[in-house]
Amino acid sequence: MLNNLRVVLGVSGGIAAYKACALTSKLVQQGADVKVIMTESAQKFVSPITFQAISRNPVYIDTFDEKDASKIAHIDLADWADLFVIAPATANIIGKIANGIADDMLSTTLLATEADVYIAPAMNVHMYAHPAVKKNMKTLERWGYRFIEPGEGYLACGYVGKGRLEEPETIVNVIIKNQREQSILEGKEILITAGPTQEKVDPVRFFTNHSSGKMGFALAEEAAKMGASVTLIAGPVSLETPANVNRIDVKTAEEMYQHTLSYFEKSDIVIKAAAVADYRPKVTYDDKMKKKDGDLTIELERTKDILKELGQKKTKQFLVGFAAETNDPLVFGEEKLKSKHLNAIVINNIKSPGAGFQSDTNEVIYMHQSGDKVAFDLASKKEIAKQILVQINKDIKVD
Repeated sequence: MLNNLRVVLGVSGGIAAYKACALTSKLVQQGADVKVIMTESAQKFVSPITFQAISRNPVYIDTFDEKDASKIAHIDLADWADLFVIAPATANIIGKIANGIADDMLSTTLLATEADVYIAPAMNVHMYAHPAVKKNMKTLERWGYRFIEPGEGYLACGYVGKGRLEEPETIVNVIIKNQREQSILEGKEILITAGPTQEKVDPVRFFTNHSSGKMGFALAEEAAKMGASVTLIAGPVSLETPANVNRIDVKTAEEMYQHTLSYFEKSDIVIKAAAVADYRPKVTYDDKMKKKDGDLTIELERTKDILKELGQKKTKQFLVGFAAETNDPLVFGEEKLKSKHLNAIVINNIKSPGAGFQSDTNEVIYMHQSGDKVAFDLASKKEIAKQILVQINKDIKVD
């Protein structure tokens, strides 16, 4: 499954280094060409000769050990790699990469490579939960590094919890799965809307909703990883721009409407995940409204129905909407699918635990215009985004 894939395996200093031997073997069995870099600490647990025997390649341990005088070893190895895997990844090596530290062969090569990097952490349960480690992992994830989360169980330190290096078979399966998916959207132009809108009342007040934009941003991030050219039109949210995504910030429903239409024609896939205001104040004020006795009535007017207009204008575009419902989600979702001429709709019940606004997880039903449904169980929004995009790709091929 990994025939001729050039893999650099970075082994850092943890007791789980012994599992990296089995990982090397399984990668080789899948047809990969594997070269191993070991940190000084890793050599305390496993001998370099073990990896050399399994990989049938020299093992790299010293930045200044130039095996070929015509090449700079760490640059040559960084350029050679199609894929980089760090297993086990200690808190130390994760911290080094996140902070741009290059003081040994592994960290220097990592900073020089442009290959995809998979990180499989392994450490004490409390270390894994430490704010500094979590911050470093979030930084790397934002930069496009892929994490293979550790498993839970008995750790070498005696604790029981999350921190055990994932099994070599699982790591290889994750790599194979991602290699299959990596280029499925290559050449596609994808337009995604995300987040809420803000509709001004006066310089102090506005109408908005609870949308965090996390689902739309996850879709943009995963689509870019799958090779698509992604434009993300984002309402006012405090989220980092995903790697390799063209982001356009807007505030109002009207701004989102104008920018969405300007990119719509050239798009192959359009996913409207934004929670756009249905109404806005009919009259707005340049100065702050002063508080008065009694009630206040603000007259509202309809905003443009962006999704409905896109449904009427679409030609070649595969148009996907979102339906966040609180009761009878399938009934209202299907109604929206048909009335707005969508190719598919993603439906979720925001009252379900873990599936509402602001959460990092979601649980959805994907419904195609044919009526076919696929349920995606509760998972991280990134995982849900990946499943949605894979399903869209399947449906495009059928349509």
